[in-house]
Amino acid sequence: MNELFGTLSDGTPVHRWTLERAGVRVRVLSYGGIVQSVEVPDRAGRAGNVVLGFPDLKGYLAHPGPYLGALVGRYANRIAGGRFPLDGCTYALEPNNAPNSLHGGVYGFDQRVWDAAPVEHGVRLTRVSPHGEEGFPGLLEVSATYTLLESGALRIAYEAVTDAPTVVNLTNHSYFNLGGSGDAGGHELRLAASRYTPVDADLIPTGDLEDVTGTRFDFREARKVGSGYDHNFVLDKGVADVPVEVAELHDPASGRVLTVATTEPGLQLYTADHLGEPFAPGDGIALETQHFPDSPNRPDFPTTVLRPGEVFRSETVYGFGTR
Repeated sequence: MNELFGTLSDGTPVHRWTLERAGVRVRVLSYGGIVQSVEVPDRAGRAGNVVLGFPDLKGYLAHPGPYLGALVGRYANRIAGGRFPLDGCTYALEPNNAPNSLHGGVYGFDQRVWDAAPVEHGVRLTRVSPHGEEGFPGLLEVSATYTLLESGALRIAYEAVTDAPTVVNLTNHSYFNLGGSGDAGGHELRLAASRYTPVDADLIPTGDLEDVTGTRFDFREARKVGSGYDHNFVLDKGVADVPVEVAELHDPASGRVLTVATTEPGLQLYTADHLGEPFAPGDGIALETQHFPDSPNRPDFPTTVLRPGEVFRSETVYGFGTR
């Protein structure tokens, strides 16, 4: 089902799609590919929304900075100095996180209206990102397909093709609060990651892959998340052809459990320490499946280069349950 959610100042309509299956209800916006809400039952069977969002379009337009639930691109996370080399050329991007480019630039995929079409148990969003958009080379044709599986899991599958060499890194930026409200720092997290990428003062990876053993980055056994994280974890499985489960988030109070399976080699854990009104720091936890930050400037990291004739594919599945 889809309905009019609002209109932009230029009259462009924004639609909301509602997906329902196996006791799960998900709402997706054509604006920014935003996952507005995910309603799932707790251990007592009471349904509640477990992602942060706004009730109307006005909220998203007024507060783009947190990227609430958004489809992030062309390049999720940071590119150092807003510049990167490719095939002998250096490309300058729009620096929106001085001095770096963050999540695709000033006007990234999260602030674009996507074309939407129904698919079985879901919706497919598409758009064409023109050559030079936010400084990125190549015309990029992108799709993101949101479907609810038979189990009620939310699957997001991305594809992209280009007419010139470019870089691509896409993710969903939902903030999860399995209790439905309050501080999410008491959630318990397990991550299948033995290493992480330490960062400098600008949150750019140093290039090292450090062992998590004996550090606050060790989530190989489930423990409370706490706060103070905006870091990329190196998933033990690496790049995969099909989604592999890499994370589990559990709220002891409600009993809700979130599992994350992905084809991506990295996962950014962000504890939302800088969220502002109408939310509060720590109200949600972002688990952003991705390639590593600043990969275009790090040839030793898994590549994010996409060339003509190739197809970029990425898939992440969010499963829901209780215990």
